Amino acid sequence: MTIKSKKIFLALSVVVPFLAYCLYYYGMMVSNAPYKFNEFKYMVFEYGFGDSLLNKYNSKTQDYQYLNTRDSVVHKKLKLTKDDLLYLHRKAADLGFWNFPAQQVNNGTGKLNPKVPHYKIEFHYSRKTKAVLYAADYIGNETLKDANERLIKEIQRILTDAEARGKK
Repeated sequence: MTIKSKKIFLALSVVVPFLAYCLYYYGMMVSNAPYKFNEFKYMVFEYGFGDSLLNKYNSKTQDYQYLNTRDSVVHKKLKLTKDDLLYLHRKAADLGFWNFPAQQVNNGTGKLNPKVPHYKIEFHYSRKTKAVLYAADYIGNETLKDANERLIKEIQRILTDAEARGKK
């Protein structure tokens, strides 16, 4: 065998099976991914102090309720575009939202501290739902806390942008 034929044989016996395995493995991972945007139904975002999460948004019903600066509740219809929802889905995936624990509050009593803001984020898909309750005073993993706060800021920014688009 010549050197050229040995290199071809090596490439065919090592590289080709490796590439085939990679395609198979990652193809299965992508097809079995639990949270795919094409299965996305709607998202719910609620926040407030203590047990009263008065500020709410539901992308399915497009209901947006929040407290304004005069402490009165405002009800609106607010439509997020498919691009907005795709952005939030990808942002949640980038920040590892699917791996967050369901409850990130400090006390184990079940009652929430009325002086601390709490956030509830839910992403609903056709096969699964992921919901997270987060307290702003959460004492835990700093990376997890930072990821929660970044996701909350992005959701609030998207809602503010959508509200500004609706006023035009």
